Formats: sequence, C-alpha cells, structure tokens
Amino acid sequence: MNKEIKKLYEIASKPSRKIIGLMSGTSLDGLDIALCKFTGSGKNTDLELQAFETISYSSDFKNNLKEVFARETVSLQKICLLNPWVAKQHAGMILDFLTRNSISAGEIDIIASHGQTIYHAPKSFHGQKGFGNATLQIGDGDHLAQLTGIITLSDFRQKHIAAGGEGAPLAMYADYLLGANDKQHVALLNIGGIANFTYIPAGSRFNEITCTDTGPGNTLMDGYLSANKIGYNYDAGGQIARQGKVNDALLQTFLAHPFFSLPLPRTTGPELFSQDYISAAINTVALTLSTEDIMATLNMLTAKTITKALKLADKTSALQTLYISGGGIHNEFLIENIKSQLPGVKVTSSAEIGLDPDAKEAILFALLANECLCVDSREATDEKYPWVSMGKISLPG
Repeated sequence: MNKEIKKLYEIASKPSRKIIGLMSGTSLDGLDIALCKFTGSGKNTDLELQAFETISYSSDFKNNLKEVFARETVSLQKICLLNPWVAKQHAGMILDFLTRNSISAGEIDIIASHGQTIYHAPKSFHGQKGFGNATLQIGDGDHLAQLTGIITLSDFRQKHIAAGGEGAPLAMYADYLLGANDKQHVALLNIGGIANFTYIPAGSRFNEITCTDTGPGNTLMDGYLSANKIGYNYDAGGQIARQGKVNDALLQTFLAHPFFSLPLPRTTGPELFSQDYISAAINTVALTLSTEDIMATLNMLTAKTITKALKLADKTSALQTLYISGGGIHNEFLIENIKSQLPGVKVTSSAEIGLDPDAKEAILFALLANECLCVDSREATDEKYPWVSMGKISLPG
C-alpha cells in the first residue's frame, strides 16, 4: 500500500485531527490560515481553533491575480502560470506560519485549501444554453502537498457543482454543525466581498435550513474606493459612508437588478457586482454625487439586500439572533444599518458561539476536509443530513 494512502487512512481513523484551513477571498487582501483541532465529525464535531493569522498579499501578488480575476477575457498562459505559482506562495506562507507558532509540519494532519477564485459563473449569471453552473479556483493542491509535505485537500467547490449545486455558498455545513440551536431561530451571516447567510430554524434538520448569497458585501464599497479615492482600499469602520447621505434614486436603481428577484438560494460574485454595475446605475440616475454619498448608498445597498434576503428565508419573522463574521463586521456603520433593518433581532459577532469572525471561512474549509475524511455520505443522508464529500486529495512525495 502507498504509505501516504495508509497515512490518510490512519488520519481518518484518529479520534482527533489537526487541520490547517486556508481561505483567500474575492477581496484579494491576503491568506487566512486557521489551525484547527477537530474531535469527532458530523453532529458530534468539536472544534478548537489553536492558531489563526491573516497574511497580507504583496502588491505584486495582487497585481498578478488582478490580471485574471473576474475578467471574461484573459491570457490562458497567465492562468496556467498562476495555478502553481499561487500554490507556491501559499505553501511558503503556511511554512512561515508554522515556524512562527513553533509547530512542525509533521504535527499537521491535513491542509484544506480553498484556493483563489478567479471566476464564478452560476447559470443564472452566464445564461448560456447547454452549460450549467461553473466556478474556477487556482492554487494547485499537488503543489501545496509537495512543497509542505502535508496531505492536502483542495478544490472543494467542484464536487458541490457536480452534485447539483452552484458551488457556493458552502458555509451551510459549518454553520449547521457548529451554530444550530435547538431553542433559537438563528442565522449566521458572513460579510466578505459577497455576503451570504445560513438561516437555521430552532431544532431544524439539515434539509430545513436556507443558505444563500445575498449580493454585495464589501466588494462594491472596496472597489469604488480603490478606483476613486487615492490612498483608500476600504472604508475603515464605515467612516466615509457615515459622512454621506443615501441617494434613494441610486439605491432603487441598484435594487432593480434582476439578481435580487431570484428565488433563494442563489449565488453570485464580483463578476456581476463590479464597478461596471455601479457606473451603469449612476448613469441611469444621471446625477453627480459625492464619494461620501455614493459610499453611503453602497453601504445601505449591502444592508438592505442582506436583510431583505433574510426576511425571505425567515417567512414567519421568527429570527432571534444574527451572528456575523467576515471583514464586514469591522464596518461599524454597516452593522448599524443592518440592525436598523432588523428590529427585535439580536445582532452580534459569531464569537458568541465560539467562531472567530475573522477566521470563520478558513475554519469552514478545515471542517469540510474533516467531514470528507470521516463522514460516510450514505449514512449521513439516511439521517436526513444530505452530505456530499468535497475536496480532491493530493499526496506529497
């Protein structure tokens, strides 16, 4: 037997596993690295976050990715070159992370890598006859495994599409296993470049929850500032938006996009919610607005689309607590706008349920790897927990 396959079997058979989860989102800010210890699996999963760090990307890294990110026309050679190059950069970041935390690579059972999304194309977006949902992440798992010496699971979204999904959002699995509450109707909201939530009624089974993208999270606000206000890549605390005034005509033009009328669940990405989307709406209303007013309007757009989707999922207005994670939690003005749209709902950080709001997405992919190794999907489905094992396995050596 191949020694790495034997090792994989032994890892899956252990009572607990140390898994490094990696997440690089559409904001292209950096790589989130979460070292997680999992005991058990499925509904008996116990998580301990042992170390976490976000390693910022260099300007060179960002500029290389921007050449292919969310663009319809790109160099195939550039994509081919970037696939192993991104993995090489990530491998170096992982090894540096381990060194800083005085951990040897031999102590880690698995790396779970999301990779870097360069294009997300659900059928509702591309609309091409004969083609289904599609998504593409780069940062090859074989290179990660070879360079770190650690068995790697990667490319999780492809199996979700193969099984009939749209490749996103995948948060529902971690949200259900780590956030479900027998006594409360809760929702777990992640505000990254795109916002998504999982709505979990009290005591519900897996097939009774709703997980969906809502639309823009930070992507429009960050992109507009980067393009129009020198020296700003994001609106720290929402302070620029706070200085402006929401323009209702522009807000309604944004909200008129057909995406917001699609039934739940739905997925999207910066391919749709781009600077072209902003420019088209501004041209429609034919107004000259200050940066502050546009930022205030974009901030409210994110809040409105999140809360409108929540209300669609929560048909009986039973939602009691909304737990928030992702970079958007640091935009205080955005959180205030969300709270104003949800009277009577407790809006708080996912830290209250033991999920570091900055680490949550990296934790998610570590959890997906743990489930892939340890859960028999047939048994899970028999328990009304319809599970699809996700992640391609790459062996070192």
